[in-house]
Amino acid sequence: MTRCSGLHKRNSPVTPIPRHDGRMTRQQLFSIAFFAVLVLLLYQIGLMFRPFLFPILWAIILAHLTFPIHARLSSWLRGRETLSAALLTLAIIALVVVPLLLLGVMLVKEARGAEQAVRGWIASGGIERLRDQLARLPIGGDLFRDAIRQAETKQGNLESFFLSSVRTVSEFLVNEVSDLIRNVFLLVADFLVMVVTLFFFFKDGRRWLSSAYELIPLDAAHKRKIFLRLDQTVRAVVKGLLLTAIAQGLLAGSAYWALNVPFPVVLTALTMLLAPLPFGGTALVWVPVALYLFWVGPVGKALVMLAWGAGVVTMVDNILKPVLIGQGAQIPVFLLMFSVLGGLALYGVIGIFLGPILAGLLITTLQIYREEYYSQDAPASASETGC
Repeated sequence: MTRCSGLHKRNSPVTPIPRHDGRMTRQQLFSIAFFAVLVLLLYQIGLMFRPFLFPILWAIILAHLTFPIHARLSSWLRGRETLSAALLTLAIIALVVVPLLLLGVMLVKEARGAEQAVRGWIASGGIERLRDQLARLPIGGDLFRDAIRQAETKQGNLESFFLSSVRTVSEFLVNEVSDLIRNVFLLVADFLVMVVTLFFFFKDGRRWLSSAYELIPLDAAHKRKIFLRLDQTVRAVVKGLLLTAIAQGLLAGSAYWALNVPFPVVLTALTMLLAPLPFGGTALVWVPVALYLFWVGPVGKALVMLAWGAGVVTMVDNILKPVLIGQGAQIPVFLLMFSVLGGLALYGVIGIFLGPILAGLLITTLQIYREEYYSQDAPASASETGC
């Protein structure tokens, strides 16, 4: 060991140790001042952009997904990217605004219709039929009968209780839509920010992305790996969630139409909207529909709805989502589930997409550390001790 150390001392060049007098050079002072100003400016710009953060994030996601269409349309238009960006932005506006307006009007209209339908069901003796149907169940009939008696004891008249409950739900839906209309200025402002940002992402996105890529202070191989993983994760998450939600909504909607459930269009839209939720999801819609069918009869329709919802609609989520997202983004199912739930709780609706994207970037960062840094540190320490 001593001889090895001696050879190492004789063969290795001697590097002079720089002496410092404790004073900072002019270049160091300039660097500190420059980065202090840069951080301050970035902080102020972040505060200014903070109210528009979520519209800009939506624009980034939409631009990333539809950019191949923009590239193809630009080639068809002989390189006129501005015209292609304008046409594609207008097309996205039409695909988003028109369905939302129709859905809002239909929701208000059918909320009032639902209240009238429940009134008619109660007037025709629906409460008595429900009581008899529940009491005749071979399993749990006694429990349901006791629960109804307790409800009658606490609430008094079940008919008036049902009417007040339905009226409350109907008024809630109408008030929510009315609030959206009253806050239309904020909604329009956010939407305009998203549309304008989307247009400029189409027009100048390549140049901005190239500039950002050059400014990131990482090794070129690491940057390529991170950007590749970001592209794969965004596409897998958005396509997986959207395709799964559309498939589940259409499957559940076909059952609503076949079983003659009232307001099938609104129920189908609600099924699609709730499908990305990791807990509950589409069951928040088709389970109440099954209970409604059980109340109004015949019971066979309710059993068909339950079997279709649990055996087909839910299984589509369990099969498609792990395949489209888990394999495409290379995220474990356990981490995927909690990233969607945590993103929803932290960021709102857009967190359903941001959560898995951040989880995918974290996995890539840990892989870079393990492959590049951890694997290099271990041999270095061994060579130092073993000569």
